[in-house]
Amino acid sequence: MLITRKGEVAYVIVGDNKHILIPDLGRFRSGVGRLKGLRCIHTHLHEEPLSREDLTDLVLVGLDLMVSIQVGDKGIPGSISYGHILPKNNRGEGWSITKVPDIGQLDIDFKEWIQSLEVELARTGDRGTLARKERAVLVGVTVGSAWEARDSLDELRDLAISNDLEVTEMVVQKNKKANPRFLIGKGKLSDLILRCLQTGSNLLIFDHELNPSQVKSLTDYTELKIIDRSQLILDIFSRRAVTREGKIQVELAQLRYLLPRLATKNTAMSRLTGGIGGRGPGETKLEINRRRVRERIGRLNKSLKGIKQQRADRRKLRNVRRLPVISIVGYTNAGKSTLLNALTRSRVNVEDRLFETLDPSSRRLRFPHEREVIITDTVGFIRDLPEDLMEAFAATLEELHDADLLLHVVDASSPRMEEQMGAVESILARLHLNEIPHLLVLNKSDRLDPQMAAASAGKLKGVAISALDTQTLPSLLEQIGKVIWPRFSTPSISTGNHPWQPPDLHTGEEHS
Repeated sequence: MLITRKGEVAYVIVGDNKHILIPDLGRFRSGVGRLKGLRCIHTHLHEEPLSREDLTDLVLVGLDLMVSIQVGDKGIPGSISYGHILPKNNRGEGWSITKVPDIGQLDIDFKEWIQSLEVELARTGDRGTLARKERAVLVGVTVGSAWEARDSLDELRDLAISNDLEVTEMVVQKNKKANPRFLIGKGKLSDLILRCLQTGSNLLIFDHELNPSQVKSLTDYTELKIIDRSQLILDIFSRRAVTREGKIQVELAQLRYLLPRLATKNTAMSRLTGGIGGRGPGETKLEINRRRVRERIGRLNKSLKGIKQQRADRRKLRNVRRLPVISIVGYTNAGKSTLLNALTRSRVNVEDRLFETLDPSSRRLRFPHEREVIITDTVGFIRDLPEDLMEAFAATLEELHDADLLLHVVDASSPRMEEQMGAVESILARLHLNEIPHLLVLNKSDRLDPQMAAASAGKLKGVAISALDTQTLPSLLEQIGKVIWPRFSTPSISTGNHPWQPPDLHTGEEHS
């Protein structure tokens, strides 16, 4: 029997001597850090304790109690075992099991006890000043080395924090082979649900791209929100896009990601779809939604072509003036916008979080002898960038094809520097931009020992700077001049009459 907290019998279930099947309980209460408001009381016939299946159901369904009553051959009730979920504790235990010899020794004020348990669950998962933040558990699955998976999960944590999420747990499971249905094992999935209950988390984020059937299976099994790395990145972009172009690009990427997933009709898509594909009963409704999405994609592509033409016109005007173009590229949060501000004394928004800058910003930088260049900041790159997002940002990244020099900015203080450099170079190669001259800029070198920074710069043939310290910029500007000016019909930097000098770091003018 399933019994409510008012003592009302909600369901009577008949099974066999091995198991029972708990029905869909979606109509009963649920919420972050809240139990279902139901207790399950069932019989055991062979004096066995609460089984692993019993405890799994306790966690998966979020029951108040799982109770088993031993029944002998003559139908007389014997000992009683009951288990309940524990608030998070230092011992790492997920539940508590109590056994009494007979019903006469069952002494528990259930109403008072369950209220105190929920208060304790709420306290251990207290949101406090973070009430507006969703809580998330991050999940990584690997068939390779665990440390690489944890390294990737650290970056996923940074992405989640950038999206105003609170990360409560980070879990890595190493498998010989990924589970095709859930990606992870069912035992580990049950543990994850328990952790979500204990910490008040309602979101699981997987560090892998999930296919539509996996999202549906995970959502049905856990009754939690399920998103993957690609969805999280798309969600960040949707929050940060400011200009019309940026918003069009993000919406286009979201719709392309959504289209094959419309048939799943699950709550995991609500963060991105606002209910598209999640309402309405039949295949007809889904087909209508698919057609609308395709029509919307067509309109967005048309708008993007218009913006692309406007960019081409601006580039033609710039080419007539023969202004050199320098584009800043690099891994997200490497300090590209900070460098642009330092060189041109601009006020592009800067924060220490991933993907702070989405829309490109261009400024003029004046060198001696009335020479000017256009310097452009672009969206940051990241490894495993969703393919749809790469396609959607083609119009923005097309600007890079007209660059005379790429400044590849890296975070010299990051332990993942070489891996991040490789990710950027891989994306540049995919965009056919690896033939453009580039200059490696080791930013944030002030966080390193000076000798170590100099050694890294020499080894990688780059320039060590700190975008926060303008005194470190002349060496960078000198290297820029050596690459740029020999390609233009301007006084040579090597002539005695016109020695090259760093430009004045005065306020730049916005170009686009």
